[in-house]
Amino acid sequence: MAAKKKTETETFAHASYQRPPAEVLYAAELETLKRTDEGPRPPGWSLSLRAARAFVLGDEARGVDPKLVLPPSLLDRCLVTLATSRGLMLIGEPGTAKSLLSELLAAAVSGTSTLTIQGGASTTEDQIKYSWNYALLVNEGPTPRALVPAPIYSGMKLGKLVRFEEITRCPLEVQDAMLSVLSDRVLAVPELEGDEGMLYAREGFNVIATANTRDRGVNEMSAALKRRFNFETVFPILDLRAEMALVRREAQRLLEKSGVPMAPPESVIEILVTTFRELRTGEVQDGNAIERLSSVMSTAEAVAVAHAVGVRGWFLRGDAGTPADVVECLAGTAAKDNVEDLKKIRRYLEQRVANRPGEHWRALFEARHLLPD
Repeated sequence: MAAKKKTETETFAHASYQRPPAEVLYAAELETLKRTDEGPRPPGWSLSLRAARAFVLGDEARGVDPKLVLPPSLLDRCLVTLATSRGLMLIGEPGTAKSLLSELLAAAVSGTSTLTIQGGASTTEDQIKYSWNYALLVNEGPTPRALVPAPIYSGMKLGKLVRFEEITRCPLEVQDAMLSVLSDRVLAVPELEGDEGMLYAREGFNVIATANTRDRGVNEMSAALKRRFNFETVFPILDLRAEMALVRREAQRLLEKSGVPMAPPESVIEILVTTFRELRTGEVQDGNAIERLSSVMSTAEAVAVAHAVGVRGWFLRGDAGTPADVVECLAGTAAKDNVEDLKKIRRYLEQRVANRPGEHWRALFEARHLLPD
């Protein structure tokens, strides 16, 4: 009875999380894959490469839903890299799900995705390796009990994957601190004496780093650090129907978390995804060129807008969202980097959407006045 009550309590707690980690959100699928996994597993891995592949791309026979739309060959290369002595570097435009891919890979390989470093200008070496409990340090001196492990230390000690988000945003000295970790798989702790002063990585440890192609020049990685990674580029989704399905699925999940019982209708998802794709690529359905936006019109942004459309429709009017809501929500997406993008959207609506067949496209055109001047 006590065990059952604990499980119910944990389930309730997880349900109240705004964004549970992948190993919590998909715990049932991971357990199913682990139980039915008959493939060979690399040392320290929770799943075989084939089961990890099924976790990300889905396996209908085992009741595992697809979580990303990406080429299977790209995923296979990522998994093979993680099973070697090289780290994995995911690069691409913002919003192409690099972080989500790294999270899913970490959950599948290590059973945890929370050993994460969020790179930035203020990131320091002790935030990625280890720091000290200063009260214990004063009383006892440098001892293992006084050491506070950071993600790299924990990942090496436990044999888990570590996620390093936006590594090129970090100062160069922080990036260089990764060289011995990735090449020798050892972390020196000079404050500790004897064997405790050297931490050797256990099987299963590796690093997944991400960098978006718009910001790679912030703190360009050294050639020495680049050699310790295999680079894989994550591209935007090419297939319209596949992108629509992903936006619909993710928006519905987010709306359920927000207390909204219905998702935007298929017609709204169609105009939303199509609009994002055309403004992102600079090419409309008939092949003619249009002005591209400087803002990131990614699939991740499309999911966020679909979520906002559903919330707006349900809580303001009690419906599932309309094309007019798409226009309202587009303004906040497009004006992030350059207010000139709002003028480009207006021209797009007036010149490219005006004559498209379908009531939903007509409604989108007629709502153009909702864009701020």
